[in-house]
Amino acid sequence: MNKITESSSNYNDLEKKSTKELLTGINTEDQTVAFAVEKELNNISKFIDAAFIKMKSGGRLFYIGAGTSGRLGIVDASECPPTFGVDHGVVIGIIAGGDKAIRKAVEFAEDNEKLGWDDLKKFDINSNDIVVGIAASGTTPYVIGAIQKAEENGMVTAGISCNPDSPLAKATSYPITPLVGPEFVTGSTRMKSGTAQKMVLNMISTSLMIKLGHVKGNRMVDMQLSNNKLLDRGTSMICDSLDISREEASILLAEHGSVRKAINAYNGKKEI
Repeated sequence: MNKITESSSNYNDLEKKSTKELLTGINTEDQTVAFAVEKELNNISKFIDAAFIKMKSGGRLFYIGAGTSGRLGIVDASECPPTFGVDHGVVIGIIAGGDKAIRKAVEFAEDNEKLGWDDLKKFDINSNDIVVGIAASGTTPYVIGAIQKAEENGMVTAGISCNPDSPLAKATSYPITPLVGPEFVTGSTRMKSGTAQKMVLNMISTSLMIKLGHVKGNRMVDMQLSNNKLLDRGTSMICDSLDISREEASILLAEHGSVRKAINAYNGKKEI
């Protein structure tokens, strides 16, 4: 298999370059990532539509990966509850080697093709759930094995990788393959590949949460009010929506605990 992600950088003698030259090179390469993701919009859209059908019936969204890919999935999953007010069990990130691998690499954890499925089974995964495998190379056994078993068990799956015709792409019904080309530092897939993966994950989770009703207009009406910044943001949302003073909005928010409930109460409606 031709691994673009492992191909030689377009830049040489990096250690001899000035700081500005290094930054210019990295920035030049980064600018190509959005265009690579753009070419995958149809594939991303098809997956989101299939995943939405499952999630509106109570299905959960699982991300599974190793190393940087696993960490990116965990980041996206962990941001869904505070941003959209969903329970922590709705979007779940799993990394090879367990939670300790979030901060420190666990040697060879990604090389066992059975462990990924074992980790998914700990969550009593079923055919109503969705599994997204994340692997820049598209060859990680931990991820491929999990996706193959998920497919065998009738689940909707997707695979996010950055090499054409990878084993991961072939294992899933919804391959998503932004081809970002060689990394600035040869093989360092935490760079452009990681950025592309993060962009795709943003699209998946945000679009699904919008379709599931957790955004109204362009506002995060179900966000968790877990700090002063978010309380201030929620107050502003209520002010804008209801055309009332900040003092009134603040009282409503304190009384009802969420932007959605505050607006509903003011309008005398059950839901917005």
